[in-house]
Amino acid sequence: MSGWVGRIGRSSTVHVSFAFLAMGSWALFANRVHPLPRMLLAGLVQGTLSACLTLYLKSAVEIFSTRFKGSAALIAPPLIACLGSASILIAIHALAATPEILRTVAVPLAVSTSYAAIYNYSLLTGKGK
Repeated sequence: MSGWVGRIGRSSTVHVSFAFLAMGSWALFANRVHPLPRMLLAGLVQGTLSACLTLYLKSAVEIFSTRFKGSAALIAPPLIACLGSASILIAIHALAATPEILRTVAVPLAVSTSYAAIYNYSLLTGKGK
């Protein structure tokens, strides 16, 4: 990637901000049948977690993509990121008493795993540098 598209694509701030807005909004939707304070807390918790996890995912994939070789280099970094994300999401939402934990984390986990896999692939093929 080159030019302004490349700068945006590599920007941690853009990745993190998008994750907060998109996944926080999803959590609001996933918890829409519950009272407003619980719904808003779920959205804030998920938005914050997604922002932090996106930074973690981006960094973890960048680190692990150089530590594995062959097919493991394609599979291991997103798998490690997915397992770490799932553990953190479920634990924090349980602590926050999010009403719809599985609905709340399903989409962010699918998106973050896809993100990690695509970003990892772009790094391995040289398109993410």
